[in-house]
Amino acid sequence: MTPELKQVAETAGRVILGKEHVIRLALACLLARGHLLIEDLPGVGKTTLAHTLARILGLDYSRIQFTSDLLPADILGVSIYDREEGRFHFHQGPVFAQLVLADEINRATPKAQSALLEAMEERQVTIEGETRSLPEPFFVIATQNPAHQIGTFPLPESQVDRFLMRVRIGYPDRQAERQLLRGTDRRELLPQLQPLLDPADILALQRQVAGVHVAEPLLDYAQALLGHTRNSARYRHGLSPRAGLALLRAARAWAFLGGRTAVLPEDVQAVLAAVVGHRLAAAADAADDPEALAAELLQAVPVP
Repeated sequence: MTPELKQVAETAGRVILGKEHVIRLALACLLARGHLLIEDLPGVGKTTLAHTLARILGLDYSRIQFTSDLLPADILGVSIYDREEGRFHFHQGPVFAQLVLADEINRATPKAQSALLEAMEERQVTIEGETRSLPEPFFVIATQNPAHQIGTFPLPESQVDRFLMRVRIGYPDRQAERQLLRGTDRRELLPQLQPLLDPADILALQRQVAGVHVAEPLLDYAQALLGHTRNSARYRHGLSPRAGLALLRAARAWAFLGGRTAVLPEDVQAVLAAVVGHRLAAAADAADDPEALAAELLQAVPVP
C-alpha cells in the first residue's frame, strides 16, 4: 500500500472504528473503477463511512437523499427556458460530481433508481437526446437499508449488478463499541477531515491497478469459480462474465493495496464475498447469506 493510501485508510479508521477490512474493500472498489453499495441496519455507520471517504479522497462530491418522491430530473438535471435568450439552458443535477453519495437508495422508486443506470455503467448520461460525459474519476457510493424494512423498494438486479462491491459494516466489536460510547459522536469528526488525495492522484492509482498482472493459472481459478456457480444446484443462477471481470478488477486492486504486482489466489478469495454476494442467490429454501455463499464457493473450488 502506498503511503498516501495508508494514510487514507488510517484516517478513515479513526472515524469508523474497528472496520479496517471494510475500509480497505471500499478503497479497492475505488481503485478498481467500480461503485460501492453499503447495506446494513440503520445506525451502524453507513452514511458516516461514505461521508468520511468523500472528505478525505479530495473529490468533488454531492449527496442525493433518495426519497419516495425523488424524480430522475432531480438526479440528472433539467433544461430551463431562458426568456431573455430565447433558448433552454441545461442545469446539471447532482450526478455531475466525481463522488456521488446516493443515501438510502432503496427508499426511492424504481423510476428514480434507474436514473443512475447509464451513469454508473457508461459514465455518461443521456438527457433530452443529448449525451453528456460525467467527470473523472466517477465513484458512486450508495447506502441502503435491508429490504425487509418499511418504505423500501428493492433494487432491481440490473441496478445491483452495476455495483462492483456490496459491503456490510455490521456491529462493532466490544472494544470499538466501548471507544464509541466513551468518545464523541463520529459525525462531529467529519468537519476536521482534510483531503489526502486529489483527482489526478486517484486516476494515476487506477491506471497502476489496471496494470497488475493476472497469470493464466489465476484465470483458470476465476473461471472455475464462475463455472461452479453455473453448474451447481446450490445457486438459483450462475455468475455472469461481467461478474468474472468484476472479480478480477477487485482482485487486482486488493493485490495493489498489498504491495504486489501480480494477483494471488488469496486476493481473489479476499474480495469474493463483496463482489459476488449481491450477484448470487441461493436455491429455494436455502439460506441466502452472502458470506456463507462465498465461503461455500471457495470451499467447493480448489486452487489450481
